[in-house]
Formats: sequence, C-alpha cells, structure tokens
Amino acid sequence: MFRTTATTTAALAFIAFALPAAAQSVSGTVTKVDAAQGKLTIDHGPIKNLDMDAMTMVFRAGDPAMLKGLKAGDRILFDADRVNGQITVVRLRKNS
Repeated sequence: MFRTTATTTAALAFIAFALPAAAQSVSGTVTKVDAAQGKLTIDHGPIKNLDMDAMTMVFRAGDPAMLKGLKAGDRILFDADRVNGQITVVRLRKNS
C-alpha cells in the first residue's frame, strides 16, 4: 500500500511541475488584424500564465479562422500560451 501511495504521489507531483501553467482568459481590445499573416494586435491586461504585464502586442492566431469577422476596436476575452516558442492566442471570443 505504501509503495503505491508513494508512487502515485510522486507521479502527481511530477505532472504538477512538468505541465505548463494553464492559460486563463484575459480581456483586451483588438487594435489590428492581419489575416494574411495570421496575426492580431491586442491591447490587453496582465497575462499571468506568461508572466506578462498589461501592454499592446502582436500575437499569432492559433487558428486563422478565429480572425474572421474580427476588426480593430472589438473587445475580446482570450487565452494565450507559448506554442512552438511563439506567444499564441489559443482561444478567443468577442466580449459584448
């Protein structure tokens, strides 16, 4: 019993530290959409999982379809994370 519990505890501890921080939704305002490059510029609040302060910056769109119908001035909620070394919007929805 002890061996199983110790093994399970060790495995859970490894998973907790090995996985990247979970993305969390951040509010922002789109300032530019570059559909041809698959990028968008967002004026956003702090992004905790990336240890990033509030700023305006360019993000890669994880899925080019998320840029359809999006325009400068749109208020959004989004999740961003590092994907293949690039800061990427992985989830996005318009915020009314």
